[in-house]
Amino acid sequence: MGVNITRSNKETVRHSDVLFLAVKPHIIPFVLDEIGASVQARHIVVSCAAGVTISSVEKKLMAFQQAPKVIRCMTNTPVVVREGATVYATGTHALVEDGQLLEQLMSSVGFCTEVEEDLIDAITGLSGSGPAYAFMALDALADGGVKMGVPRRLAVRLGAQALLGAAKMLLDSEDHPGQLKDNVCSPGGATIHALHFLESGGFRSLLINAVEASCIRTRWRAAVHG
Repeated sequence: MGVNITRSNKETVRHSDVLFLAVKPHIIPFVLDEIGASVQARHIVVSCAAGVTISSVEKKLMAFQQAPKVIRCMTNTPVVVREGATVYATGTHALVEDGQLLEQLMSSVGFCTEVEEDLIDAITGLSGSGPAYAFMALDALADGGVKMGVPRRLAVRLGAQALLGAAKMLLDSEDHPGQLKDNVCSPGGATIHALHFLESGGFRSLLINAVEASCIRTRWRAAVHG
C-alpha cells in the first residue's frame, strides 16, 4: 500500500509533508517540542486535538521557524469507514493550496469543508462527539427491541440500518429533518405515540445539552492548553 510505519516522530517528520497531530490535547506541547526543530517550510502541521488553537501551535513552532504552516481540524471516528465529517481552519501562514490539499485528503474519507476557527469547538460537540450519541441511541434502540422480543443481533442490525437509512434520506433530499419525521407519522399511529413519549422525556433538550456540554468542555481545554 506504500505505507511506512515508524515509532519515531522525528523520522515521520523527515519523510512527510503533511503532519497530523492526532494525540490527546495535553500531549500536543510535548510532541511539538520533540519535532519542532525538524519542521521545515515545506511541512503542513495539522492539529486534530480538541480545544488546541491554531495560535497555540503556531506559538510553539515559531520558536523553531518564522512562519509555520498550521491547520486546525476536527474530524470523527467514521473516517475509518470513509463516512467521516471533517472541518478545518487555516492558520496565519498556511496557504490556500495547503487547505485545499487537506480538504482533498479528508474528502477521501468522508465530508470535509473549511470553517472559521471559532466554530470548531461547537462542531466538536456536534459531529466530533456525534458518533458517540448515535452509538448510545442505537444501543438503547436495540435494548428496546430485545425487551419486546427481538433477538439481540437482529435488533442491533435493524436499529443501525434505520439510522443509516434515515441519514441517507436526509442527505439525499432537500427536506428539513422535521418534515422527514412528519412523513413517518400516521395520524393516531404507533410512531407519533412513540415521539410523544420521547418529547415528554426531553429527548430534544438532552441532545442540545449534550452538544453544548461537549462544546463547553472543548472551550475549557482551549483555555487550559491554548
